[in-house]
Amino acid sequence: MGLQGLERRLERMVDGVFRRSRNSIRPIELGRRLIREMDDHRSVDVKGQRIVPNDFVVLLSADDHAGFADIDDALRTELVEACREYAREEGYHFMGPVSVELRVDNTLKPGRFGIASQLRQPEPGKRPGTIVMPSGDRIELGEEKNLIGRLADCVVVISDGNTSRHHAEVHRAGSGFVINDLGSTNGTFVNGERLVADHRLADGDIITVGSVSLRFEAS
Repeated sequence: MGLQGLERRLERMVDGVFRRSRNSIRPIELGRRLIREMDDHRSVDVKGQRIVPNDFVVLLSADDHAGFADIDDALRTELVEACREYAREEGYHFMGPVSVELRVDNTLKPGRFGIASQLRQPEPGKRPGTIVMPSGDRIELGEEKNLIGRLADCVVVISDGNTSRHHAEVHRAGSGFVINDLGSTNGTFVNGERLVADHRLADGDIITVGSVSLRFEAS
């Protein structure tokens, strides 16, 4: 998709949803700056993976911050998703969950904003896990077996003829979650790769069962 394609996506997704905001700063401007922040501060870890910031603070004047008050939660959700989308396209990796916070900076004038970012590891202990459905609905994962399949006893129910009755399973493993295929007819894929063994899920992983794609979030 690249930067231009993602900006078009942000235009449709963010500006369409937040058209009613009378703020002097357009949400698309925030999205572009977050993306640039990721590009400007990428680094390489010991595994050779390109790591980018995952914790962002958007600094706004008091007036601009108040102008976003009614849409704060939805705006932050959309900006987080834009960061994840761009990271997937560019092959970037995060050290932990992605977060965006809007904060007042009284030194700023209306129409001006700043971005502070950092690489933040998850807090010690068990991290929550969520499956995001194609509809956008979110299903919180439990500690025990979380079945994915067509049957009603599954935690994640998929109404798709290419999905087996009990297709795959996600379960807690230490501080995170692991997915395994349950001998399904068409296989289970993570980020386009067919599972041949248990796979530890990372924030933003795309799980494909049958013809349906799900997103795993560790936040």
